[in-house]
Amino acid sequence: MMSDTGILEIAVVIAFLALALGQIMSMVRLVLGPTSGDRILALDTMVINALGLVIVLGIHQGVQIYFEIALLIAMLGFVSTVALARFLLRGNIIE
Repeated sequence: MMSDTGILEIAVVIAFLALALGQIMSMVRLVLGPTSGDRILALDTMVINALGLVIVLGIHQGVQIYFEIALLIAMLGFVSTVALARFLLRGNIIE
């Protein structure tokens, strides 16, 4: 029977691989694009994948600072996505 630590390590590796694959697929969508909406959505997905990668790394290493970094990434990702979308739709960010 596997120990809980062994199962956790396998789950972390699977999660890391899935998030890395998602990140690569988002990069492809960012480059190929065809519209600016697709590129914005790809950037937002890349932020979410990066957030997941940081959290999985924090679980793997057992360090809590990664979870605070994940909060910062989430806040900056949300604000940057909204700002970019407003810029593309209206031509300015601040009214």
